[in-house]
Amino acid sequence: MEKTVVTRTFEGAELSIETGWVAGLANGAVWVRQGDTVVLVTATASKGPRPGIDFFPLTCDYEEKMYAVGRIPGAFMRREGRPSEGATLTCRMMDRPMRPLFPKDFRNDVQIVATVLSSDQIHDPTILALIGAGAAVAISGIPHGGPIAAVRMGLFDGHLTENPGLPDLDRSQLDLIVAGTKDAINMVEAGASEVSEEIVVEALSRAHERIKQIVGMIEELAAKVGKPLMDYLHVGTPAEIKQAVTEVAYDRINQAFREADKPQRDIQVDAVKADVQLQERFPGREGDISAAFESVLKSAVRRAILNEGLRPDGRGLDEIRPIWSEVGVLPRAHGSAVFTRGQTQALSVVTLGTMSDQQRLDGLGLHEFKRYMHHYNFPPFSVGEARPLRSPGRREIGHGALAERAVKVMVPPVEEFPYTIRIVTEILSSNGSTSMASVCGSTLALMDAGVPIKAPVSGIAMGLITDDNDSSRYAILSDIQGMEDALGDMDFKVAGTRSGVTALQMDIKVSGLTPEIFRQALEQARRGRMHILDKMDQALGAPRPEMSTYAPRITTIHIHPDKIRDLIGPGGKTDEEAMERATAMIRDLTESVEVGRIYKGKVVRIMPFGAFVEILPRQDGLVHISQLAEQRVNRVEDVVNIGDEIMVKVTEIDDRGRVNLSRKLAITELAGHSGNGASTGHGQEGA
Repeated sequence: MEKTVVTRTFEGAELSIETGWVAGLANGAVWVRQGDTVVLVTATASKGPRPGIDFFPLTCDYEEKMYAVGRIPGAFMRREGRPSEGATLTCRMMDRPMRPLFPKDFRNDVQIVATVLSSDQIHDPTILALIGAGAAVAISGIPHGGPIAAVRMGLFDGHLTENPGLPDLDRSQLDLIVAGTKDAINMVEAGASEVSEEIVVEALSRAHERIKQIVGMIEELAAKVGKPLMDYLHVGTPAEIKQAVTEVAYDRINQAFREADKPQRDIQVDAVKADVQLQERFPGREGDISAAFESVLKSAVRRAILNEGLRPDGRGLDEIRPIWSEVGVLPRAHGSAVFTRGQTQALSVVTLGTMSDQQRLDGLGLHEFKRYMHHYNFPPFSVGEARPLRSPGRREIGHGALAERAVKVMVPPVEEFPYTIRIVTEILSSNGSTSMASVCGSTLALMDAGVPIKAPVSGIAMGLITDDNDSSRYAILSDIQGMEDALGDMDFKVAGTRSGVTALQMDIKVSGLTPEIFRQALEQARRGRMHILDKMDQALGAPRPEMSTYAPRITTIHIHPDKIRDLIGPGGKTDEEAMERATAMIRDLTESVEVGRIYKGKVVRIMPFGAFVEILPRQDGLVHISQLAEQRVNRVEDVVNIGDEIMVKVTEIDDRGRVNLSRKLAITELAGHSGNGASTGHGQEGA
């Protein structure tokens, strides 16, 4: 097999893309290397379309092999299993820039697999996977509008840097991954420490210049070894069916989608769709008729926005839906909040734990533990559906990670707040932008929990509608709802504080965006973010001064090193004594009552039928009057009084957990043991 290689040097390290000697049965396969990081990326397409579907079936997989960093997997079977969260996020990043560039009428299955074979933990395998995806498809003959490439941008002391080393990212003010073609950017993913919109725009511009250089490498490789484009069955809606649907339903569609309330709008749109009776005219073409209806609906919505500035719910282009919030909604949670924006509602709940509760990470990254976690759940009732509950999928993991990244930079370091923090966001109702509702809800919940975050964070999702016939005509939408997301061209999520951006994520359905659109979208998002923060302030403007009474308490005391010997005492005596006292306290609080054991207890309550005796902290039992003494007892007070300490034996714990005791049996047994010095164990006393 003949090897073909293209190389360039960036940041003092050679980037190479090779093909022709590995994975020869895939449509396209490339071996991408920079430093000692190596990623194999393959692209494979089925020979024909998948029958009965109306979407493009693309699958992107990112496989982390633990041998890449010389580790044995920590799972029970000691082999790679379910993808790590980082691997799942990389799968999504591969999919997002690649998917919009495949033909709209392509229905063949396509699978792109990136396998990390070696990692020097300096050069980022995620970036190599994205570059490899663009290169593998470019040489495969699979129809695609690429190639795409990617770059990671960092910000150090005000200076932007392309592809910083992974160990340096912890001190970078910006961690921005950008993907796109030589013509435009079409995917953005970022975390930042309150970076200004101007710096973001500059970073995007710098990133695109690097992308153009890497795309040039891929085009050079494709010119040498690229396969001819494969033939495929073009699937589309016949023009005559679309015209027929337009004639019979356009005016009613144009009215139905303008209902502001989503459930009512859905009912009205569905009613119009049900009235479109074209089966006799086009027999057996029900699928095409349905697709034509969706196309006409999309056209009507987009025209109204572009020509009238009118959105489906009647809002202006930059208008935010009504917002209300409430904190402290769960009495036993450490912190909780409900954030509602329009018909999107998120419940965020905070749990505080000790540092032993950190999540252990079993992946190829540099970090072994994570102390701040955000988990996002999207139950079917949130969209009015009834379907089986499943484990979190890629979407849920991605949304949770975005909200986590947006707020994480505001969480105090472990030296100031030595807690593990877990946030769970339950989406209660969904009509667009649930991930940004999670950002707002989690911020309020953290403040309700008394976590001293540096500043509140809010998030907003921006949309875009473009004119198919005139690229200079477009509309940028603030706070998009579900219909605008589904029928629009962009979902651009922006989160941040009053001082700057903390997270970005962009998905688009067009080939790319211009810098001017980015600039306008970021500025419009900034204004929306300020409005949302004002509304959040009305619910809770700052962290509570005290944590929940149900949260654990951790106190850190710093002492001079010279005082350590005084603390532990000679030979560690102080340490040992303190440990024994602490152990006894824990034992007293956690010990369980055992049937048959004898305890020394205190009389805490007297009733006509017997005495209640506390034998362990917060655990008492009943000594019936018949069990108080060996002789007959007429009155309980003749034998014991409140406060007396007596020996009792546990005779029974009934099915309701009630403890029955006997002083008579305890006296008898202890008298029998007094002659041989037998011990009665912890909590017991000899006669």
